[in-house]
Amino acid sequence: MAAGLAGCAAPGKSPAPAKLIEPQAAGIDAAVQAEAVPAGWWRELGDDGLSALVESALAEAPGLRIIQARLAGSRALVDEAEAGFEPSAELGADLNRQRYSANGLLPATVAGKVRTIANLQAGMSWEIDFFGRHRSALEAALGRERAMQAEAQAARALLAVQVAQAYLQLARLVEQRSLIEEWLAAREEQQVLSAGRFRAGLDDAAGLRAAELAVAELRRQRALTDESIGAARRVLAHLSAQPPAALAGLSPRLAFGPRLATPLDVPADLIGRRADLSAARWRVEASVRDVESARARFYPNINLGALIGLNSIGLDRLFEGSSWQAGAAPAIRLPIFEAGRLRAALRARQAELDLAVESYNQVLLDAVREVADRLGALRGIGAQLDEHARAQVAAQAQLDLARQRLQAGLGNRLAVLAAEGGVIAQRQQELELRTRLLENRLGLIRALGGGYAADTVTLSIRTQP
Repeated sequence: MAAGLAGCAAPGKSPAPAKLIEPQAAGIDAAVQAEAVPAGWWRELGDDGLSALVESALAEAPGLRIIQARLAGSRALVDEAEAGFEPSAELGADLNRQRYSANGLLPATVAGKVRTIANLQAGMSWEIDFFGRHRSALEAALGRERAMQAEAQAARALLAVQVAQAYLQLARLVEQRSLIEEWLAAREEQQVLSAGRFRAGLDDAAGLRAAELAVAELRRQRALTDESIGAARRVLAHLSAQPPAALAGLSPRLAFGPRLATPLDVPADLIGRRADLSAARWRVEASVRDVESARARFYPNINLGALIGLNSIGLDRLFEGSSWQAGAAPAIRLPIFEAGRLRAALRARQAELDLAVESYNQVLLDAVREVADRLGALRGIGAQLDEHARAQVAAQAQLDLARQRLQAGLGNRLAVLAAEGGVIAQRQQELELRTRLLENRLGLIRALGGGYAADTVTLSIRTQP
């Protein structure tokens, strides 16, 4: 009968919902497995300074504390939804002293007199969740809390990688400055030799001016690198929640490297390792429960109520045995004339579900592309490093030959300095390639989840009383 009466406010036909993209359709290879990224992967890089900075950032960063505050709010909403299953009770007491009209409908004992009305009453109500509205609301709140937990882990993973990448850039700049110093020393010696040859009439002014220009350019690069080093230190200090000058003396080296087996393709277990994908999936689940809760509003709402207490005219008679009162108030409410409002609310929840589904699809596609980009970059840089190793061998051989010719009296110091410059240039290219390799290794760590492990703690879900 209740279901029949609820038909007065039917939800109507729902539009076709959005669909989740299947992993294979997104480009995930079910046959590919990848080594799991450990939770504290930065400790395995062999650099205590980097580990200290990452852990300082994870402990002190205000952005993470903001997310924790939001997570606490999500947990409170779960508690509030759980409370909907419990009967509610209240205790009230009130006094009302009043002169009553002598010309009203009150009896002569009260009319025209001042009397005190005293009331002491306890009441209880319980809404029975026959159609699962509260249950769906609770599951939706749980889904949003789980999504917030995953987002908190995603923020931690991103921050750890950002600190490592900033540390890497600072190390690159420090080593680049050392190479500039070596190159500048060679160019300054070349300038001195060119000046001597010019004074001796063995060379024209063009060679001297070229040497002077090279020295000035390297000095400019050194000043620019010093500026960049200062900025990189301030970035690291900011990420690790420290004052701007806290890392003024930090000069790391590129002596670390992420130890992670590189998969050949996008691994099948990517979905379970990425916190952002987990969060997006939990938001889909929460939206599904919101739709169910909105549908349940079309059905009757059944509530049981009861009261017991004392009531009297005159405070002195409140606690007499004849002053007690009690009552029961079962109620059923039918949404007969609310169809428009309820259908609009249902459509809104269905639109939010479509939005959550498409957001998940977008996050999945972005994740697959990010992993594929990192893997492609790593393969490309690996090939470049192989070719660069051959170029370095050739540059070193050219330097050795120039030194041999100098020792044999067949060459001059300028040729040796030019060959040394070629070796330094190759070392600078190697530095750039190594930096790019480590950047993409760190990016792959984040793309593969950054050490995220789904929370296996199951939250208690109360059933209907």
